[in-house]
Order: sequence, then structure tokens, then C-alpha cells
Amino acid sequence: MTGTGNEQARKTAEGLVYSSGFGNEHSSEAVPGALPVGRNSPQRAPLGLYAEQLSGSAFTEPRRHNRRSWLYRIRPSAAHPPFARANRGEIRSAPFTECLPDPNRLRWNPLPEPADPTDFVDGLWTLGGNGDATQRSGMAVHLYHANTSMDRRVFSDADGELLIVPERGGLLLRTEFGLLRAEPGHVALIPRGVRFRVELLDATARGYVCENYGRPFELPDLGPIGANGLANARDFLAPTAAYEDVEGPVEVLNKFGGNLWTATYGHSPLDVVAWHGSHLPYVYDLRRFNVIGSISYDHPDPSIFTVLTSPSDTPGLAGVDFVVFAPRWLVGEDTFRPPYFHRNVMTEYMGLIEGAYDAKAEGFVPGGGSLHNMMSAHGPDRETFERASAAELAPQKIDDGLAFMFETRWPLTLTAQARDAGHLQRGYDDVWQGLQRHFRP
Repeated sequence: MTGTGNEQARKTAEGLVYSSGFGNEHSSEAVPGALPVGRNSPQRAPLGLYAEQLSGSAFTEPRRHNRRSWLYRIRPSAAHPPFARANRGEIRSAPFTECLPDPNRLRWNPLPEPADPTDFVDGLWTLGGNGDATQRSGMAVHLYHANTSMDRRVFSDADGELLIVPERGGLLLRTEFGLLRAEPGHVALIPRGVRFRVELLDATARGYVCENYGRPFELPDLGPIGANGLANARDFLAPTAAYEDVEGPVEVLNKFGGNLWTATYGHSPLDVVAWHGSHLPYVYDLRRFNVIGSISYDHPDPSIFTVLTSPSDTPGLAGVDFVVFAPRWLVGEDTFRPPYFHRNVMTEYMGLIEGAYDAKAEGFVPGGGSLHNMMSAHGPDRETFERASAAELAPQKIDDGLAFMFETRWPLTLTAQARDAGHLQRGYDDVWQGLQRHFRP
């Protein structure tokens, strides 16, 4: 995209209006009178539109889990030509069978700069995952790098929902439901099957994507925390209706069964004039996360940093959790304040959006990532341990970094391209070397 194109996308993004509230029943119309009143599918939909339901859950799932939206569009989604297999580039999908699950601790530098030109879809690069996309279980970790906007291209993912975490460069997401702006420090959630196009607000863009094959993300229960805290539903912003009435060829890419499929439409499928429902995209500012922590000693488990969770059939055991380490105060007395040494039944992939992570003094940089598979021992590096063990325990504000974690119930198996990547750091284990024996019986 040219500099002028970036400026136009940013100008559009700056004027967006949203509706707030995660999991709500929202409604929006770009043209007054486009939403029917009192029914979903009248004999003749208003303004000559087509009524169409998009279901993100089975019809008979419990009401609190049921996700569906009614769309009122210029043409129905059924009006399309056949799809054909497309080159999937560096996108891979579960089951991941190229490599064996690896118990070793691994860390990567950021993706290298993309070749010209590379849009969001072409710039997707799969690190690994677990489960089976066709069985709606598990998840995948992708990264992206792009230097141009999607031009007359639209993408959707039938395999899972996409949690997009920008690290560098803002994104304008044009979806069937309207427009979202996602800058570094935000996350965007695109539900399964929703079509969208990504335009760049800056010359380049880079970040992370969690593809969730399982139950849709929801806000975690708060338990004894009470009625308030963590991510507040009102801070999740949904788009308002905005449609494209565009004729001419548009490539529609669909990720289905782990592969990419392509069809050329004679019109833009982002032609929804009005909609209502609960299966819809959101954007969320991670700096609005209400951090809960200890005000006496020790610090609670990192589950208190959960923004969104995809539940499994076992209560408390998530298919995938999205966790953020947002700015916060540390005040614990007689407490080792960085994250403690531990082994975990869950697998942790961690990324860094900005600044530094308080458990790693060196080597973990924005755009990079680390993988600690289940039961892999990890914790602060030697330099961090020595500094924190001797630090004066005055109240301390952690505000120079923004890190996150995709935490999943199963081991994460790498793709061959991640195992052999030139930006895989060699000797990551060395950060724990030199931890001295201090035992004095």
C-alpha cells in the first residue's frame, strides 16, 4: 500500500464509532430502516436486502453459549462460484505431524522482514499447535508480517476464531459487521467464519495470531474475586454496520480443513447493511485490563491475568487461555517478585508486544516468542534472579513492558519451518546457566 493509502486507512480508522460489551446482543444498521422489526426473516426484507443467519454454535447449545447473528445484505452468501485449492504458503493447521512434540525450552527472534509485496494472509507463518481443526479441538500459534494491504481480497477461517495481537503497525479490519481499528496494545477477535480484509495503517505490520479451534473465547468466571475485575465486558468494542457496494472481481479466501480455498466473486462479500446478534468481532485495549494481585506476600498464580478463555469439557481446564501481563504494582513483603520457577501441566507460548518482560533480562524482544511445553521447567533467568533476590522491597511499578501468553492444555507441536527457522535462538538454555548453589545446611 502506498503512503497515501496508509494515510487514507488511518483517516478512516480514526473516525470509527463502536458499540460496547462482550457477549451482548448487539444491533446496527448503516441505512435507517434496514433492520426488520419484530422478526428476523420477513417475507420481504427491508430495502430489498437478503436476510441470512450466521451461526457460530449449534442451534441447541445452551443460551449462554449460543452465538448467532442475523445479517441483512445486498447479496446472499450462497451466491458464489465454486472454490478451488489455493497455495497455503506458510500456513499450517492441526493435526501437526511434521515434528515430534519437544520438551525443550525454545525461543525465537521476530520474523524477518517480509518480501515485497506481502499482505496479512500471505504473511501468516505458523509456529505450531495441537488438536485437530476438523474435530474443533486445540489451537494454533501463527505470526504475521506484512507490508501492504489486502487489495480486493477477503479472508475467512472456517476452522476457528482468530485472536489477532498486533506488535508493530496498526490494522484497519474491514469485516462483514463493520470496521475495527487494532493498534499495538490492542487485540482483535474475529469469530469463526466471519469474512474480513486487513488494511495497514503504517508502512509495515507485525504481530501474533491465536487460532482457536475449540469453544469460542469467553470472559473467565471471577469466582471469589467477585463481580468486578480482570477484563471488563464494557471495554470490548464491537463494530457498527458499514457495507461495501462494490462490483467487479474480488478474491475470497477461505481456510477450511487446514487448507486455503479460493473463489473469485463478482462483488464484495462485505455487503452487510444491517445486522443483529451475538456472533461478531471485537477489539479490546489490553491497557484497560484491571489487574488483580497480592497486597500482602507472595503473588497469585498467573491465571489471575486471564483476559479470555476457551473452556473445555473439564471445568477449569482451558483449551486455550489468553493471558496478559499488563502494567501493575508489586508490593508483596518478603516476596520474590518476578514470576517464580515452576513446571506446569499447561503449555505456554509467550510473546512480547513492547518493552521488556520482568522475568527475562535479555534475549526476549518485542515480536519474538518463547515456548515452554507442558512440564518444562522455567522461570527467571540468572540475572533477573540475582537482581530480584537482593532488591529493596519498596512498592514497584511494572509499566515498561506488555507481554502476553497463549496457554493451552496440550503440548504444542512445532511446524518444520519453526523448528528449522533461522530466527530460532540457539542456546536458549544458557539463560539459566550460572545459577549458583546457595544451600547452607
